[in-house]
Amino acid sequence: MSMVRPAAVAGRFYPGDPRELKRVVDDYLTEAMPQTQAPPPKALIVPHAGYIYSGAIAAEAYASLAAARATISRVVLLGPAHRVFVRGLAASGAERFETPLGAVPLDRAAIDRALTLPQVTIMDAAHAEEHSLEVQLPFLQEVLAAFTLVPFVVGDASPEEVAEVLELLWGGPETLIVVSSDLSHYHDYGTARRLDAATSHAIETLHPEDIGEEQACGRQPVNGLLEVARRRGLRAETLDLRNSGDTAGPRDQVVGYGAYVFH
Repeated sequence: MSMVRPAAVAGRFYPGDPRELKRVVDDYLTEAMPQTQAPPPKALIVPHAGYIYSGAIAAEAYASLAAARATISRVVLLGPAHRVFVRGLAASGAERFETPLGAVPLDRAAIDRALTLPQVTIMDAAHAEEHSLEVQLPFLQEVLAAFTLVPFVVGDASPEEVAEVLELLWGGPETLIVVSSDLSHYHDYGTARRLDAATSHAIETLHPEDIGEEQACGRQPVNGLLEVARRRGLRAETLDLRNSGDTAGPRDQVVGYGAYVFH
């Protein structure tokens, strides 16, 4: 692979023009900014649909990072594989990921550490067209001052395998964990609300065993994070829970979106 992983979904999932993208992201963050600043979270779960569908929900989590703008210098980002089959976790061989807002350098030393685990391999094909990671980058570029990225596309991996990677790279306040996941898919509005409420309860109570295959497309990285959060005594909070029927779509077949923070 090239040293650069170029943007693959700019102009589709989010604006391709840098000025328009900055304006859209900043507007979402401004609207979501909390009235009082709580301590910044250690980890987030955020959705990854097109911004018109889930951008406002994702912004609720990203706005909580304002106080840590100059503190967070590394982001460990995990999202599900949509394009290719992945066994375990796929790391990238690139030196940087690009968006219309500029380049994000990868933390090659942290990636090399993760590659010492058997479930982690370099698989650039998994990253080439994957949107679940890419759509998070403009939010991170706007809300943080400067950071390096440790991206993983998660496929067929157990919660324990994901948790092992997170424990290895957990770090201190300089490291943020971001898990990219939408919730239920293509149910009617009422059914989706019931399913997504149950998933939110499982996240808030740190019960990965209660999140089934149809409840979250990023179930594997979500459940790995919940395993670590439970061990480390973190507290999860739901900041927003909506679906595409609430934002920009019909209500006969909706996709669920949640924003969660872990302290």
